[in-house]
Amino acid sequence: MKFRFLQTGKLAAAENMAIDEAVLENVASGESAPTLRLYGWSPAAVSIGYFQSLEEEIDLMACKRYGIDFVRRQTGGGAVFHDQEITYSIHIPEAAALVPSGILESYAKICGGIIKGLAKFGLDAKFVPLNDIAVKRGEIFKKISGNAQTRKKGVILQHGTILLKVDVDKMFEILKVPSEKLKGKMIENVKQGVVGLNNAAGREISFDEALDALKSGFEEEFSNCTFEMGALGKNEKSLAQKLKKEKYIADTWNKQR
Repeated sequence: MKFRFLQTGKLAAAENMAIDEAVLENVASGESAPTLRLYGWSPAAVSIGYFQSLEEEIDLMACKRYGIDFVRRQTGGGAVFHDQEITYSIHIPEAAALVPSGILESYAKICGGIIKGLAKFGLDAKFVPLNDIAVKRGEIFKKISGNAQTRKKGVILQHGTILLKVDVDKMFEILKVPSEKLKGKMIENVKQGVVGLNNAAGREISFDEALDALKSGFEEEFSNCTFEMGALGKNEKSLAQKLKKEKYIADTWNKQR
Protein backbone atom coordinates (compact mmCIF):
# COMPACT_ATOMS: atom_id res chain seq x y z
CA MET A 1 0.00 0.00 0.00
CA LYS A 2 1.12 3.55 -0.70
CA PHE A 3 1.40 6.25 1.94
CA ARG A 4 1.42 9.90 0.98
CA PHE A 5 4.14 11.79 2.83
CA LEU A 6 3.58 15.48 3.53
CA GLN A 7 6.05 18.08 4.77
CA THR A 8 4.07 21.22 5.51
CA GLY A 9 6.71 23.20 7.43
CA LYS A 10 5.98 25.34 10.47
CA LEU A 11 2.46 26.74 10.55
CA ALA A 12 0.13 28.49 12.97
CA ALA A 13 -1.93 26.35 15.35
CA ALA A 14 -5.31 26.80 13.67
CA GLU A 15 -3.89 25.91 10.27
CA ASN A 16 -2.16 22.79 11.59
CA MET A 17 -5.36 21.46 13.12
CA ALA A 18 -7.42 22.43 10.07
CA ILE A 19 -5.07 20.50 7.79
CA ASP A 20 -5.32 17.43 10.02
CA GLU A 21 -9.10 17.48 9.78
CA ALA A 22 -9.15 18.18 6.04
CA VAL A 23 -6.80 15.27 5.41
CA LEU A 24 -8.96 13.01 7.59
CA GLU A 25 -12.03 13.90 5.53
CA ASN A 26 -10.25 13.17 2.25
CA VAL A 27 -8.72 9.90 3.47
CA ALA A 28 -12.18 8.86 4.71
CA SER A 29 -13.72 9.55 1.29
CA GLY A 30 -10.95 7.66 -0.48
CA GLU A 31 -9.85 10.77 -2.35
CA SER A 32 -6.48 10.74 -0.54
CA ALA A 33 -4.16 7.85 0.27
CA PRO A 34 -3.17 7.02 3.86
CA THR A 35 -1.09 10.01 4.89
CA LEU A 36 1.87 10.77 7.14
CA ARG A 37 2.53 14.46 7.79
CA LEU A 38 5.50 15.96 9.64
CA TYR A 39 5.32 19.60 10.66
CA GLY A 40 6.16 22.30 13.19
CA TRP A 41 4.54 25.32 14.81
CA SER A 42 5.13 29.02 14.19
CA PRO A 43 4.45 30.85 16.39
CA ALA A 44 4.69 28.54 19.41
CA ALA A 45 1.30 27.30 20.55
CA VAL A 46 -0.69 25.39 23.13
CA SER A 47 -3.16 22.74 22.02
CA ILE A 48 -5.76 21.48 24.47
CA GLY A 49 -7.56 18.15 24.36
CA TYR A 50 -11.08 18.00 22.95
CA PHE A 51 -12.68 17.58 26.39
CA GLN A 52 -10.69 20.27 28.21
CA SER A 53 -11.61 23.81 29.24
CA LEU A 54 -9.41 26.44 27.57
CA GLU A 55 -9.51 28.90 30.45
CA GLU A 56 -8.88 26.20 33.06
CA GLU A 57 -5.82 24.88 31.24
CA ILE A 58 -4.11 27.95 29.76
CA ASP A 59 -3.03 31.35 31.08
CA LEU A 60 -4.39 33.39 28.19
CA MET A 61 -2.68 36.58 29.35
CA ALA A 62 0.68 34.80 29.31
CA CYS A 63 -0.05 33.56 25.80
CA LYS A 64 -0.76 37.11 24.69
CA ARG A 65 2.40 38.37 26.40
CA TYR A 66 4.60 35.83 24.61
CA GLY A 67 2.70 35.81 21.30
CA ILE A 68 1.71 32.17 21.73
CA ASP A 69 -1.22 30.65 19.81
CA PHE A 70 -3.84 28.32 21.28
CA VAL A 71 -6.20 25.82 19.71
CA ARG A 72 -8.49 22.92 20.65
CA ARG A 73 -7.62 19.55 19.11
CA GLN A 74 -9.98 16.92 17.72
CA THR A 75 -8.22 14.38 19.92
CA GLY A 76 -8.41 13.93 23.68
CA GLY A 77 -5.59 14.11 26.19
CA GLY A 78 -4.06 17.03 28.04
CA ALA A 79 -2.78 20.48 27.17
CA VAL A 80 0.49 20.49 25.20
CA PHE A 81 2.94 23.35 24.71
CA HIS A 82 4.28 23.20 21.15
CA ASP A 83 7.55 25.05 20.69
CA GLN A 84 10.84 23.46 19.64
CA GLU A 85 9.55 20.14 18.38
CA ILE A 86 8.42 18.10 15.41
CA THR A 87 4.81 16.99 15.29
CA TYR A 88 3.53 14.10 13.22
CA SER A 89 0.02 13.18 12.19
CA ILE A 90 -0.88 9.92 10.53
CA HIS A 91 -4.20 9.08 8.88
CA ILE A 92 -4.94 5.41 8.25
CA PRO A 93 -8.25 3.90 7.08
CA GLU A 94 -9.30 1.24 9.57
CA ALA A 95 -10.26 -1.03 6.67
CA ALA A 96 -6.67 -1.00 5.41
CA ALA A 97 -5.67 -3.13 8.45
CA LEU A 98 -2.24 -1.46 8.60
CA VAL A 99 -2.42 -1.25 12.39
CA PRO A 100 -4.13 -3.47 14.98
CA SER A 101 -7.75 -2.63 15.79
CA GLY A 102 -7.16 -2.33 19.54
CA ILE A 103 -6.44 1.15 20.92
CA LEU A 104 -3.32 0.20 22.88
CA GLU A 105 -1.96 -2.01 20.11
CA SER A 106 -2.53 0.66 17.46
CA TYR A 107 -0.73 3.25 19.60
CA ALA A 108 2.20 0.86 19.97
CA LYS A 109 2.39 0.16 16.23
CA ILE A 110 2.32 3.82 15.19
CA CYS A 111 4.71 4.85 17.95
CA GLY A 112 7.04 2.19 16.59
CA GLY A 113 7.78 4.59 13.73
CA ILE A 114 8.95 7.22 16.21
CA ILE A 115 11.01 4.69 18.16
CA LYS A 116 12.78 3.53 15.00
CA GLY A 117 13.36 7.16 14.02
CA LEU A 118 14.95 7.93 17.39
CA ALA A 119 17.19 4.89 16.94
CA LYS A 120 18.82 6.74 14.04
CA PHE A 121 20.42 8.94 16.71
CA GLY A 122 21.58 5.96 18.74
CA LEU A 123 18.76 6.31 21.26
CA ASP A 124 17.12 3.41 23.08
CA ALA A 125 13.42 4.32 23.16
CA LYS A 126 10.33 2.43 24.24
CA PHE A 127 6.56 2.77 24.13
CA VAL A 128 5.05 3.63 27.52
CA PRO A 129 1.29 2.92 27.57
CA LEU A 130 -1.06 4.47 27.04
CA ASN A 131 0.46 7.04 24.73
CA ASP A 132 4.03 8.12 25.61
CA ILE A 133 7.49 7.35 24.26
CA ALA A 134 10.52 7.48 26.55
CA VAL A 135 14.28 7.29 25.89
CA LYS A 136 16.87 5.72 28.15
CA ARG A 137 19.11 8.17 29.99
CA GLY A 138 21.52 6.29 32.21
CA GLU A 139 19.46 3.87 34.27
CA ILE A 140 16.11 5.59 33.75
CA PHE A 141 13.76 6.41 30.90
CA LYS A 142 12.61 9.98 30.25
CA LYS A 143 9.59 11.07 28.22
CA ILE A 144 10.38 12.52 24.79
CA SER A 145 7.03 12.15 23.05
CA GLY A 146 3.33 12.33 23.87
CA ASN A 147 0.61 11.11 21.47
CA ALA A 148 -3.16 11.27 21.02
CA GLN A 149 -5.61 9.41 18.81
CA THR A 150 -9.15 9.68 17.52
CA ARG A 151 -11.19 7.55 15.12
CA LYS A 152 -13.71 9.17 12.83
CA LYS A 153 -15.44 8.11 9.63
CA GLY A 154 -13.47 4.89 9.51
CA VAL A 155 -10.10 6.63 9.80
CA ILE A 156 -7.53 6.47 12.59
CA LEU A 157 -5.95 9.87 13.18
CA GLN A 158 -2.99 9.83 15.54
CA HIS A 159 -0.72 12.75 16.16
CA GLY A 160 2.08 13.41 18.59
CA THR A 161 5.10 15.50 19.46
CA ILE A 162 8.81 14.75 19.39
CA LEU A 163 10.56 17.29 21.58
CA LEU A 164 13.76 18.85 20.27
CA LYS A 165 14.32 21.16 23.23
CA VAL A 166 12.29 21.71 26.40
CA ASP A 167 11.72 25.07 28.12
CA VAL A 168 9.96 23.82 31.24
CA ASP A 169 9.83 27.18 33.03
CA LYS A 170 8.15 28.86 30.07
CA MET A 171 5.77 25.94 29.68
CA PHE A 172 4.56 26.38 33.25
CA GLU A 173 4.05 30.10 32.69
CA ILE A 174 1.62 29.19 29.91
CA LEU A 175 -0.08 26.13 31.39
CA LYS A 176 -2.11 26.48 34.57
CA VAL A 177 -1.49 24.12 37.47
CA PRO A 178 -4.06 22.95 40.04
CA SER A 179 -2.17 24.52 42.95
CA GLU A 180 0.51 27.21 43.05
CA LYS A 181 1.91 25.46 46.13
CA LEU A 182 2.66 22.39 44.00
CA LYS A 183 3.99 24.32 41.00
CA GLY A 184 7.66 24.20 42.00
CA LYS A 185 7.48 20.46 42.62
CA MET A 186 5.72 19.89 39.30
CA ILE A 187 8.34 21.89 37.41
CA GLU A 188 11.11 19.90 39.05
CA ASN A 189 9.37 16.61 38.24
CA VAL A 190 9.05 17.56 34.57
CA LYS A 191 12.70 18.65 34.43
CA GLN A 192 13.69 15.28 35.86
CA GLY A 193 11.29 13.20 33.78
CA VAL A 194 11.24 14.85 30.34
CA VAL A 195 14.05 15.26 27.81
CA GLY A 196 14.44 16.84 24.38
CA LEU A 197 16.10 15.12 21.44
CA ASN A 198 19.12 17.44 21.51
CA ASN A 199 19.92 16.65 25.13
CA ALA A 200 19.22 12.96 24.67
CA ALA A 201 21.52 12.74 21.65
CA GLY A 202 24.15 15.03 23.17
CA ARG A 203 24.31 17.34 20.17
CA GLU A 204 22.36 19.94 18.22
CA ILE A 205 19.86 18.31 15.88
CA SER A 206 18.07 20.48 13.36
CA PHE A 207 14.38 20.31 12.54
CA ASP A 208 15.18 18.94 9.07
CA GLU A 209 17.59 16.29 10.36
CA ALA A 210 15.04 15.07 12.87
CA LEU A 211 12.33 15.11 10.20
CA ASP A 212 14.39 12.90 7.88
CA ALA A 213 15.10 10.42 10.69
CA LEU A 214 11.43 10.18 11.65
CA LYS A 215 10.34 9.64 8.05
CA SER A 216 12.90 6.86 7.81
CA GLY A 217 11.59 5.38 11.07
CA PHE A 218 8.02 5.22 9.76
CA GLU A 219 9.21 3.67 6.50
CA GLU A 220 10.97 0.98 8.52
CA GLU A 221 7.98 0.35 10.80
CA PHE A 222 5.56 0.16 7.86
CA SER A 223 7.99 -1.74 5.66
CA ASN A 224 5.18 -3.34 3.64
CA CYS A 225 4.17 0.13 2.41
CA THR A 226 5.82 2.71 0.17
CA PHE A 227 5.99 6.38 1.17
CA GLU A 228 5.76 8.87 -1.67
CA MET A 229 6.28 12.61 -1.32
CA GLY A 230 3.00 14.39 -1.97
CA ALA A 231 1.11 17.62 -1.48
CA LEU A 232 -2.27 18.68 -0.22
CA GLY A 233 -4.93 18.35 -2.88
CA LYS A 234 -7.09 21.23 -4.08
CA ASN A 235 -10.07 20.05 -2.04
CA GLU A 236 -7.91 19.61 1.07
CA LYS A 237 -6.49 23.11 0.76
CA SER A 238 -9.94 24.59 0.31
CA LEU A 239 -11.45 22.65 3.21
CA ALA A 240 -8.48 23.45 5.47
CA GLN A 241 -8.91 27.17 4.86
CA LYS A 242 -12.64 26.90 5.56
CA LEU A 243 -12.04 24.94 8.79
CA LYS A 244 -9.34 27.35 9.90
CA LYS A 245 -11.61 30.39 9.51
CA GLU A 246 -14.89 28.89 10.67
CA LYS A 247 -13.69 26.52 13.37
CA TYR A 248 -10.12 26.54 14.65
CA ILE A 249 -9.73 30.28 15.18
CA ALA A 250 -13.29 30.65 16.48
CA ASP A 251 -14.21 31.03 20.15
CA THR A 252 -17.21 28.79 19.53
CA TRP A 253 -14.72 25.91 19.09
CA ASN A 254 -11.81 26.87 21.29
CA LYS A 255 -13.88 28.13 24.24
CA GLN A 256 -16.78 25.69 24.03
CA ARG A 257 -16.00 24.25 27.49
